[in-house]
Amino acid sequence: MSSALPQARWFDICLTAAAPLIWGSTYLVTTEFLPPDVPLLSATLRTLPVGLLMLLCLRQLPAKGWWGKIFLLGILNIGIFQALLFVAAYRLPGGVAATVGAIQPLVVVLLGWAVLNARTSMLSWIAALCGLAGVAMLVLGPAAKLDFIGVAAAAAGAFAMACGTLLTKKWLPPASAMVLTSWQLTAGGLFLLPLALLFETLPAQLSLANVFGYLWLGLIGTGLTYVFWLRGVMKMPAAAVTTLSLLSPLSATVLGALVLQQKLTLLQSAGMALVLLGVWLGQRTTVIVPASAQAKLKVSN
Repeated sequence: MSSALPQARWFDICLTAAAPLIWGSTYLVTTEFLPPDVPLLSATLRTLPVGLLMLLCLRQLPAKGWWGKIFLLGILNIGIFQALLFVAAYRLPGGVAATVGAIQPLVVVLLGWAVLNARTSMLSWIAALCGLAGVAMLVLGPAAKLDFIGVAAAAAGAFAMACGTLLTKKWLPPASAMVLTSWQLTAGGLFLLPLALLFETLPAQLSLANVFGYLWLGLIGTGLTYVFWLRGVMKMPAAAVTTLSLLSPLSATVLGALVLQQKLTLLQSAGMALVLLGVWLGQRTTVIVPASAQAKLKVSN
């Protein structure tokens, strides 16, 4: 890939980057607006209502032979990921949870060989490692509280979404990003609903702040952002897309500084610069995929 990216590619990058930038607000909204200790309920309310609404508006169902694949993608990208994301958000400081989740680009680089038979350039490794180191500088410090369950949940969630991203790239479902989002949100939400009802005590009532938090996370932080994200997954190299996920902890840290008056240290400022370097390098990665996958990519574009 040349150093000068086409204008269309920059548009794809900016639109896809909007998703993790907005996702960075999840931790702040969870701690400040949502009811405590209901990760499964929060994951369900974030995904199922907006998924059903989109499905009702779009009125398009998966073609025969795609139901199993769509359900699996919904479980990985939405069901498992969102449940574990909220477990981590409730048990860890937002920055720590986001840092553990930053392993996703490395997971994609490793699994890319097995899923897409791709040979990923050394630049992909450098970008992922730069981003991971920068995020660690950004949010980890002596005051960081580590909870084993929270750390394990964040890592497992990042692994699930990395697998879902690669499978989406491999299968390239025959649908637009918006339709694919409606399918996955509905499938993931239906997977989460019985778990929330079985394993959690539901709040007696939701406050206005709770409702506002769920509306933000559902309509903007999920419905809109997953359209942007899945569009990027279908149009861009997997390693380049997942490198953009490093913007989520950066966004979370900036929001903490602006909203919660958390001061940034010199080390955190350097970490920001390193994260942005990792994101920039990640957009210049070269991924070689089999001819069959290339043909499908051309058709989808």
